[in-house]
Amino acid sequence: MSCLLFMTRIIAHLDMDAFFAAVEERDRPKYKGQPIVVGSDPMEGKGRGVVSTANYKARKYGIRSATPISRAWQMSEEARKKGFPPAVFLLPNFLKYEKSSFEISKIVHRFSPLVEPASIDEMYFDLSSCVNYKKAGSICKKIKSEIKKEEKLTCSIGIGSNKLIAKIASDFKKPDGLTVVEKGKEEAFLENFPIRKIPGIGPKTEEILLRRQIKLVKDLKKLSKDELKKMLGKWGDDLYFKIRGIDDSPIVEKYEIKSMGEQETFSKDTLDSRFITGRMVNLSESVFERFKKSEFKNFKTITITVRFEGFETKNRSRTLTKLSPDLKTIQFEVLRLLAPFFDKRENPKRKFFRLIGIRIERFE
Repeated sequence: MSCLLFMTRIIAHLDMDAFFAAVEERDRPKYKGQPIVVGSDPMEGKGRGVVSTANYKARKYGIRSATPISRAWQMSEEARKKGFPPAVFLLPNFLKYEKSSFEISKIVHRFSPLVEPASIDEMYFDLSSCVNYKKAGSICKKIKSEIKKEEKLTCSIGIGSNKLIAKIASDFKKPDGLTVVEKGKEEAFLENFPIRKIPGIGPKTEEILLRRQIKLVKDLKKLSKDELKKMLGKWGDDLYFKIRGIDDSPIVEKYEIKSMGEQETFSKDTLDSRFITGRMVNLSESVFERFKKSEFKNFKTITITVRFEGFETKNRSRTLTKLSPDLKTIQFEVLRLLAPFFDKRENPKRKFFRLIGIRIERFE
């Protein structure tokens, strides 16, 4: 029997600290030390959309991810009236964030043979080969150090016997934290957390539990498996094990890519059709190159994005009938979608273009 069967399972979860805002602060020194909010344009409190990321200084104003952007602007104004610096509102640049995410992933791969991207700013990785938690902690310190050195960013890492514990631990000492929960200490670690800390418990489930005065994980543990199942259905079965720190979900290296896209924000708003068309052709080439290097054979949908001055944004899509589309087909469809934006069909007020983008999706 292989000795690997007896190897201690050690899993780490890395979560970048206020990732989008941190990248912007790194790349724009003039904003260093200021409260930064990345999201849609607040338009002085009249904007639509939500906050993508707020750095820790902005969070002190109450601004967090998913806060309506209009409310975030109001919170910033309230802080300004009290003598604090107003938040800097920035539009997201996902290409820049993806590039940094890729570089961070490369760093983690130096230390672990098995890495699972969970999102653009977080990932799980296996450190079972370290054999013990002390060595795993040392490895994570090196990872944090190299990310700080090479990407000028900080992250928080949680280490545990499974993905559930590692994820909760990574959020325990943010920002720039490192938390180790050794095997056998999972239940004690979870007991005093609010129930919302358990992945899967959202507002509706929380409301059901609060009606029964269940606020902490240790309160929830008083319910039997049958009681949880009766209250929450099949999810009650899963929850019974989660609140005890039990999770056997594997690390999966590959994840489904649902789209590929690129966009460009112009340095100056323009209505120059020749320039805009040329940039869109270049974006098409770039996206097609990424597609060719992927494992996919076909895609069915092309979407273009146009953002005008004033941040009005429109998306237009076309479903393809041709299998295995070539570059010429893509560029033809993209330009056909773009053409109405130069006349009254999509741009009756002759607004200048601020940003263009292309995205392909529905892969096979």
